[in-house]
Amino acid sequence: MKIGELSNRTGVSIRALRYYEEKGALRPQRTSSGYRIFDDDAVSTVGHIQTLLSAGLGMELITEILTCASGESVLLQGCRERLLHERLRMTADIDRINTARSMLDRLLDS
Repeated sequence: MKIGELSNRTGVSIRALRYYEEKGALRPQRTSSGYRIFDDDAVSTVGHIQTLLSAGLGMELITEILTCASGESVLLQGCRERLLHERLRMTADIDRINTARSMLDRLLDS
């Protein structure tokens, strides 16, 4: 599918899709005339990118995670360590948010 169709199917702007490609998170094929051609898996990849962005991850890390997930990484142990580190960071963020929410709940209840 071309980039416009991917945009329509995912609800993500063409500009954002080009940015994801620039950062290496999307890897379309190119026609001889230069058009980007995405396979059907690109729809789920864009969904993963959107989820990870909404969780506060940067594009560099997202590209790294997607590379690990696709098995393209030579250093799979390095991937595992990086993913574990990121999971711990996210868990700490969630704990801080939960603590802040509890504080707000107590203030609202008083």
